[in-house]
Amino acid sequence: MTTALVTLKSVSKRFGNIVALTDVSLDVYPGEIVCLLGDNGAGKSTLIRILSGYHGASTGRMLINGVPTTLSSPRQARQLGIATVHQDVGTIPMMSVGRNFFVGAEPTRTIGPFRWLDIDKANTIAVEQMRMFGITRVNSGDQLVGTLSGGERQVLAIARAMYFGAKVLILDEPTSALGVKEAAKVLIMVKKAREQGVGIIFITHNARHAELVGDRFVVLAHGRVLARFGRNEKTRDEVLNLMAGGEAIEHLQAELSAFEDDMRA
Repeated sequence: MTTALVTLKSVSKRFGNIVALTDVSLDVYPGEIVCLLGDNGAGKSTLIRILSGYHGASTGRMLINGVPTTLSSPRQARQLGIATVHQDVGTIPMMSVGRNFFVGAEPTRTIGPFRWLDIDKANTIAVEQMRMFGITRVNSGDQLVGTLSGGERQVLAIARAMYFGAKVLILDEPTSALGVKEAAKVLIMVKKAREQGVGIIFITHNARHAELVGDRFVVLAHGRVLARFGRNEKTRDEVLNLMAGGEAIEHLQAELSAFEDDMRA
């Protein structure tokens, strides 16, 4: 049986008297997309920070490739193959595509005691990697990232993480604030990453996008796992109902019906 790339077992997290997570278990296998769903305040951000090494769990265990592991920093997480692409992407608009792709890990050339940045190599690799994932509008690594669309920046960030050996990709709301075409580019790339054997945690508020790419689904509410289910096991309305906290959707629908009746009257 394939070993999970990352496993959380009964993880809880407290910040003083505030309980952010309670008894959360999660696993991610190679070549699958786990969609993490939940409303604001559900605990998704805290879970991301534990997985990416920003926070340690108060109780519970983490296993990476089946080995119990305590992450002490985001750098250690990246070294172990866990890469996080945040909603704001983290690219630098006034820096070139090539420099953004390799920021902090630029290729260099050396002659004797002299060493300098190999910008031609950085540009070539950056453009090649983006083209592998369907971005053909970028023809030069010298192009400023600020000229790219939101979807292209997401693709750049994901391609960069994979180039540097990510085995687990944590994608934090990668399609939020994107138009339909831009979101489609990102979703296509997410599927391609899965085809390469990467395990993906896809955090989103968009149930439709989750349906399009997800293999398994975990719904968080108030720091607890509210539901787990596989692809096609629930309707979109059922998923939305769970994300909103069970009865919240029915309550809102009742209020809307009452409002419409008042308007007609």
